[in-house]
Amino acid sequence: MIDLVLKNNKVNIKSRIGIQTLISAFIIALAIALPQLVHLVAGAKGGVTYLPMYLPVILGGCILGSYYGLAIGLLSPLFSFLFTSLFNNPMPILTRLPYMIFELGLMGLISGLFSNKIYQNKWFSLIAVLTSFLIGRLSFLGISYLFQNVSELKGAQVLNQILNGYIGLLIQVILLPLFIVGIRYLIKKNNKEN
Repeated sequence: MIDLVLKNNKVNIKSRIGIQTLISAFIIALAIALPQLVHLVAGAKGGVTYLPMYLPVILGGCILGSYYGLAIGLLSPLFSFLFTSLFNNPMPILTRLPYMIFELGLMGLISGLFSNKIYQNKWFSLIAVLTSFLIGRLSFLGISYLFQNVSELKGAQVLNQILNGYIGLLIQVILLPLFIVGIRYLIKKNNKEN
């Protein structure tokens, strides 16, 4: 959405990259802070239940497109791990880190593929969220079973985590499209004024 508007307003490539990188950095910071807040309020199981890092990643993909969505998805768990390791409480834990990088990178990429469609029709926001969650969660489950013989994380554990995350998934399937439609409205309103 944002790249389309910037292109339509004839913003040069250097400025477009700068604007989108700045927004991406903010979203990554949100993807680090939101899980900390959820863990503070809901305890250690809050992350598995409410899936707080997923919200900023899918949001980033929907508003910035697939390249930035992929980057946000790949970097959010990595930067979160590095930052929280400074306080001897790494999140996500090292065992889960490569899986989250893969899953969230895929979710950011998939949601980003819908970015321009969302700008044209707000209902694509719901399709983007559902598709991202479905493909992301299934890929997490698939790679966990694929690598369970060489990893501490087993497929049955991942299936249990996915089933325990239904509350977060339902909340986000409701809230994320509303956030995305709200941002779309603001972008379209601002774009018409220029």
